[in-house]
Amino acid sequence: MKLYGIPNCNTVKKARDWLDANKIAYDFHDFKKHGIDEATIHSWLAQHPWEKLINRAGLTWRGLDDATKSGITDNASAVKLMQAKTSVIKRPVLVKDSKVVCLGFDENLYKEICLS
Repeated sequence: MKLYGIPNCNTVKKARDWLDANKIAYDFHDFKKHGIDEATIHSWLAQHPWEKLINRAGLTWRGLDDATKSGITDNASAVKLMQAKTSVIKRPVLVKDSKVVCLGFDENLYKEICLS
C-alpha cells in the first residue's frame, strides 16, 4: 500500500497513526518533498472525478484567487493545479494495487480495506 499526503496534515497524521497502530505496512509519499507526477494524477482521475481529488474546503483552495478557482473546469486544468499546488489534493490518498481505495481518512473504511 502507498499513502500520499503531507506529514504535518492532521488527517494524514491520523491515517499514519492508525496504519502504524494496526501494523499495516505502507510506503509514504510526501507531496512536499516529492511532488506528484502527471501519470499518477491521471491514474487517480480515471478512478475519481477531479472534484473529489481537489479539496475545495481546504486552506490552499480558499487561498487561491477567484480567477484560478474558476479556471479549474476539467481534468487538464485540475492536473496543472494539483502539480503546482500539491496541498490542494484531498489527503491522504490511500492506494492499494494501483487503485485509490480511500480519499481522506475514515477509520471504518480503513478497517474494511486493511484488516479484511
